[in-house]
Amino acid sequence: MASPGVEALLYLMDEAFEGRGIEESNESQALLTNLATVSEEQWQAKPPGAERTIAWMVVHLGTCKLMYDDYAFGSRSLFWDQPGVQPWPEHQAPMAETLAWLRDAQARLRSHIAELDDSELDRPRMTNWGEERPTRWIIAMLISHDSYHAGEINHLRSLLSGDDRWNYVRELEGG
Repeated sequence: MASPGVEALLYLMDEAFEGRGIEESNESQALLTNLATVSEEQWQAKPPGAERTIAWMVVHLGTCKLMYDDYAFGSRSLFWDQPGVQPWPEHQAPMAETLAWLRDAQARLRSHIAELDDSELDRPRMTNWGEERPTRWIIAMLISHDSYHAGEINHLRSLLSGDDRWNYVRELEGG
């Protein structure tokens, strides 16, 4: 079992990535929970004025997980444009395969974090842009990154479905 600080970070990481949220209303801030309701049609679609698709956000998230993991805990040998880091050209990422790749990237990152103990959380580690940052900062940033893009995905999905209202407003208005 990981030490208390690492255990707390792993809990937050798991919640941001795949937390259940509020079951009664099917609301969650977690990444995979938001992605679970994305249709194949929505996966590559762009609402008016948008440039990024849900698919491309997921590729971005997986790519960042791989890059941060490699530079903080690995050989520092990966580059953004390598096929293993960014396996698909824009607008060509297949949904099921991309989600499996994202889960694998998360599992790899999580396994390296789980090996840490609390004394290593303030240890400087390399980032993919060449700057050292404390380990806990890198982990916190990756947790925030999942939550940030989960919100973007939620919003894009709402826009694409044609109903951007909050769930409670929809219920108050009867539909």
